[in-house]
Amino acid sequence: MNTLIKNVLVVGAGVMGRQIAMSVALAGYQTTVQDISSDMLGAAQSNLNSWAEGQVAKGKLDRVAADTTFDRLSWTTDLEDAASTADLVVEAATERLDIKTEIFATLGRCAPPHAILTTNSSTLGSSKVAGATNRPDKVCNLHFFNPALVMKCVEVVRHEGTSQGTADTVLEFARRLGKQPVLLAREIPGFIANRLMGALQHEALALAGAGIATKEDIDITARAALGHPMGPFELMDMIGLDVIDFIAQAIHAETRQDVDKPDPTVAALVAQGMLGRKSGAGFYVYGHGPASSTPRKST
Repeated sequence: MNTLIKNVLVVGAGVMGRQIAMSVALAGYQTTVQDISSDMLGAAQSNLNSWAEGQVAKGKLDRVAADTTFDRLSWTTDLEDAASTADLVVEAATERLDIKTEIFATLGRCAPPHAILTTNSSTLGSSKVAGATNRPDKVCNLHFFNPALVMKCVEVVRHEGTSQGTADTVLEFARRLGKQPVLLAREIPGFIANRLMGALQHEALALAGAGIATKEDIDITARAALGHPMGPFELMDMIGLDVIDFIAQAIHAETRQDVDKPDPTVAALVAQGMLGRKSGAGFYVYGHGPASSTPRKST
């Protein structure tokens, strides 16, 4: 374990925050999860307990390891107190700049001077909140992918004021979690993965929209010819079309380039409440409601 980091604070107990926290605790770090909602904290604990029980039942996690991992986890609604002992913070709150700025101002005021402050945001560069901390050299993005307990890649993104020591420490921390970190030397809207994914999705939507091929055949091509585990339409449904639309809006807000405009087909589905797997329908209709992972037919 990185000797510079012993206590980790995760801000936000949503889907990403709770999985990041579990990944950190599994790696041996004392981990505090903070959220303004005690109900959200309770839901996160219940969800992670269910996940761990499933892993133990499958033989993928030892019972003793599961118990000691939960011993490392603590839960609180008090951000100031939680920040006071943190060596590293991962902010995973809602993607609103005003909320993040307020959080980072509190972290900058309450966290120890040596503490590194990171944001899990996939759309907002850390430069937007670094100034609120009075320690911009110790701020960067540490972007996990969903589901964080499964996905290996994390993106570490420096802003122009991030120190080399901060970048090196965060990269090593990610490796200690069993992840494969990649470093972006400077901020760019969408980072690496979202830009690559966006380019593929843009072309897939254009091909389908022009009547060149069905989305089923486009998905088959991505799997069978390119070796992708999912086709672009299947992947968008899994991620959530509302998330896809939000990412596109955020990137376009930064670049103002026509090529980055949100896709009208995706936006129309979102407006209808067709968000993908989680709503039971998106580009595909799912056979057994929102929990089904098997597309039944095309919409």
